Amino acid sequence: MSYHSQLRPGSFDGTTHIVTGGGSGIGRCIAHELASLGAHVVLIGRSADKLAAVADEIHADGGHCSEYSLDIRDEDAVRNAVAQIVDARGPVHGLVNNAGGQYPAPLAQIKAKGFEAVVKSNLLGGFLMAREAFTQSMQAHGGSIVNITADNCGGMPMMGHSGAARAGMENLTHTAALEWAAHGVRVNAVAPGYILSSGFDTYDADFLRELLPGFRDSIPLYRLGEEAEISGAVCFLLSDAASYITGQTLRIDGGSSLKHHSPLWQPVATQKRKAFNGFHRSRKPQVVLELETEGKL
Repeated sequence: MSYHSQLRPGSFDGTTHIVTGGGSGIGRCIAHELASLGAHVVLIGRSADKLAAVADEIHADGGHCSEYSLDIRDEDAVRNAVAQIVDARGPVHGLVNNAGGQYPAPLAQIKAKGFEAVVKSNLLGGFLMAREAFTQSMQAHGGSIVNITADNCGGMPMMGHSGAARAGMENLTHTAALEWAAHGVRVNAVAPGYILSSGFDTYDADFLRELLPGFRDSIPLYRLGEEAEISGAVCFLLSDAASYITGQTLRIDGGSSLKHHSPLWQPVATQKRKAFNGFHRSRKPQVVLELETEGKL
């Protein structure tokens, strides 16, 4: 089996694309789709073991990739890694700023150190990767950057540190799109809603068992999204078909960011909308499998 992308086979032949956070979740899926379309994918993440596992999958599927284990919050490490990539591969055609992380907590309980750590992971690291990709390659050769943010419209209760960082990344997307357009560099963002990603496995299972059905019920399309539904949009924005799109944020959330709560209209789910999942190696989080077996999701 191979990745079932909606884009034309060979769309990214001869290109080099960097995917941060490529060792798991949405980043892993994006890396697989890009490789299936002909790109050489550069996987970046902190866990060498996770990167190696994804690289083995891509190679087994006939794709091409390389790995660089580093902390994207480390300025020198980012600068050196991008230099090595450019030296080994030549121009960087695309960058997907996917790496990040957070933990649930009300604002009143978030310590300065925790807030700073989340902002560094979700904003500073993405800025450093984008800056180095631009200055070391894209300024001279052009390229495309896609920043993964989040559904932070109207605030993110229990995720205030992440919401602030993601909002910063969205604004950074606008600024970079303006400043770098003259160099042939497009910068866009994708804001996922609730996605069936391995990221769920990092949270307490009992916490998720209680919340996931409520997440689904709050989404107009009445389901959680698939990783491939994010990857497909990212790959489109990286592709030549999106060559006139820059400075935009595409929200992929089943309509949840609309947050329409009129008492005159109460949605009643009559059927589940069909999901798209072209990722042949997708793995649902364990808690999701359990809830589906129990008929609760």
